[in-house]
Amino acid sequence: MDRINRISFRQRWNSYKRNPQSLILFLLVCFAALAAMTALLFLMGYILIKGIPNLTPSLFSWRYNSENVSLMPALINTLLMTACSLVLAVPVGICAAIYLVEYTGRGNRLVRLAGLAAETLSGIPSIVYGLFGSLFFVKTLKMGLSLAAGSCTLAIMILPLVMRTAEEALRSVPDSYREGSFGLGAGKLRTVTKVILPSAIPGILSGVILGIGRIVGESAALIYTAGTVAEAATSLFDSARTLSVHMYTISGEGLYIDQTYATAVVLLVIVIAINGLSGLAAGKLTKEK
Repeated sequence: MDRINRISFRQRWNSYKRNPQSLILFLLVCFAALAAMTALLFLMGYILIKGIPNLTPSLFSWRYNSENVSLMPALINTLLMTACSLVLAVPVGICAAIYLVEYTGRGNRLVRLAGLAAETLSGIPSIVYGLFGSLFFVKTLKMGLSLAAGSCTLAIMILPLVMRTAEEALRSVPDSYREGSFGLGAGKLRTVTKVILPSAIPGILSGVILGIGRIVGESAALIYTAGTVAEAATSLFDSARTLSVHMYTISGEGLYIDQTYATAVVLLVIVIAINGLSGLAAGKLTKEK
């Protein structure tokens, strides 16, 4: 093995000597990766160093007040908001992707139009979604500042992301899978549900993970649609603040900076846990496939 590694290194070095531009590009890529990892580790370390000492039992009290500044109601609201948004966005996004990939021709005008629309919606600032949600869900549909209005707004926000990721995952499935299924006598629907979707699940799951990350970290749109009430929602039409809105609110007051860092630690742990569990699930599904 060591001999093979030495031969491989020698071959790469000879290639770099023949083409110095490749060496320069390789060094630039390595520097960019190192810079990105350094920035990420610095950010995580800074949050952990500032926040862990301020994690106290009072922060996890069931009721919020000005003394304990509890994040527990916001944590419960975050989980509810995430679940409701995913229930609305994921089925629609996956079904739309299946239609565009499997039931329309490659290069179809509808596919190009849907791709352009999804990319345009992905680039819209979240505050614009918040304004739309405030005007449509809160006022026109009379939902008020509520969990339901916030979930609908976030569902629209992550829908293009889920749809585009699902499209790419479905397109990455080899055509031989489809041809083999048709050759065995399976119909279109059975091929999609039993062959293509199971093969594309890891890619689809990555889009869902990205959507969860955007939901958990969103604050601008929720301030105008879900409100900032620091209590756990008991119904879909209760006003509720999420963890990100909770951080924004208490940091803006200027009196609870230590608690803000502690809340950031909890938010960071939640995102890491979700990514880890989703990665394990994707790996298990890939092995089973």
